[in-house]
Amino acid sequence: MPVRPFAIEEIDHVVLRCRDQARSLGFYLGCLGLTEERRLEAIGLIQLRAGRSLVDLVPRPADESDGPANMEHFCLAIGAVDMTAVVAYLHAAGVEMLGDPFPRYGARGTGLSVYVRDPDGNVVELKADGEPGS
Repeated sequence: MPVRPFAIEEIDHVVLRCRDQARSLGFYLGCLGLTEERRLEAIGLIQLRAGRSLVDLVPRPADESDGPANMEHFCLAIGAVDMTAVVAYLHAAGVEMLGDPFPRYGARGTGLSVYVRDPDGNVVELKADGEPGS
């Protein structure tokens, strides 16, 4: 196996699919004390601050069954890295990648990230550091 060019530092964010987004928002804000950080109305995304991390709430598609799966993906922060080396490593390790690196917003600001699938089919986002508040 090639040398891994990154280290996991923490969970950046978790994305939850909500049957009733308003109810979930009330729970996370009122009951747990998270704070709303930003919204992307075009995709129905509400981002909540949870310490150094984010919890993202997105609407659950109406045509999706009521099965237990409600996590869209989770994101692992990998620090300031060479994303080209990360992609090369993932390819060499035979990891299924879902698209190319793209700038995305997370708990540490906007930075390049890439989506991969774990052996059980879960989607994991690996996100490099970005500029805080960007």
